[in-house]
Amino acid sequence: MKEIKEKARELMKGFCRVCKVCDGKACAGEVPGMGGLGTGASFKANVEALEGFRLNMRLLHDAAEPDTSTTLLGIDLSMPVMAAPIGGVSFNMGGGVSEEDYIDAVIGGSRAAGVIGCTGDGVPPFIHEAGFAAIEKNAGRGIPFIKPWEGEELNEKLEKARKTGCTVFGMDVDAAGLITLRQMGRPVAPKPVSELKKIIDLVHGWGAKFILKGIMTPDEAELAVKAGADAIVVSNHGGRVLDHTPGTAEALPDVAEKVHGKITILVDGGIRTGADVLKMLALGADGVLIGRPVSVAAVGGLQEGVEKYYATIKAQLSGAMVLTGCKDIASIDANVLF
Repeated sequence: MKEIKEKARELMKGFCRVCKVCDGKACAGEVPGMGGLGTGASFKANVEALEGFRLNMRLLHDAAEPDTSTTLLGIDLSMPVMAAPIGGVSFNMGGGVSEEDYIDAVIGGSRAAGVIGCTGDGVPPFIHEAGFAAIEKNAGRGIPFIKPWEGEELNEKLEKARKTGCTVFGMDVDAAGLITLRQMGRPVAPKPVSELKKIIDLVHGWGAKFILKGIMTPDEAELAVKAGADAIVVSNHGGRVLDHTPGTAEALPDVAEKVHGKITILVDGGIRTGADVLKMLALGADGVLIGRPVSVAAVGGLQEGVEKYYATIKAQLSGAMVLTGCKDIASIDANVLF
């Protein structure tokens, strides 16, 4: 991973420093780029919130070879990890690799590692086009995320995504305030439950499932259930849309308490290691999405880089499970936390 990060640092110069600790401090305000909006407080809060939790070490047990596998939304995974939907290589990551090579690495590397990658959306159109092509190339093993567009663009992209063969669709409603989209004059907007329900009913009619990303409060988690979503992602969009939000690890427990058992709960934000994955699961998540580290691995090493990153995360998660007495994913609960 050291060589991959060094290569990424070279290719992403001016857009991401590939810091030893990816905490949002050096890149505050760098949007476009890989930083957080404004002061970067939301990005930094994601990392700091996770750091604030400690793990209980337990060794008097027989969980010597933990099983990290799970099934989420009907998809078998080698571990409860997905690649978050990130696109826009040219204006966010320096353009050192093409959009096509980047997303091929994310989707193909995720598939090879036994997990699943999500694709992004945005302007110009080659962002979603490259993503859809990558999912189709990987036999539908990918989750297309479509932004909350206004008008016909939303329906057109849903129809195009359907042709990839995917079984799960996503919408990052937290993208409604993205500076980059506003600058490009493209209309995105929050979605009321009535409109979401129509979108979700359409997707369900295709026999597919729907993820709603950008839920940060218990009341909106309940609204997502009401709208018929199959999963939510507790997410502040990597701290890139609203300054001064809490970290996702702070918001997760209250959300999980409200909708546990009613909907699949995913979370992203500040997850860097296998221990971070374990913490999020202990806080109430069923699975996690990882963003910037996967992007860095893809830029620095293409598919091989992505696969190596996943191998590192899986080894770390397995080791943390051994040291906290968790024999499988189902056995991870709040008792893991100090």
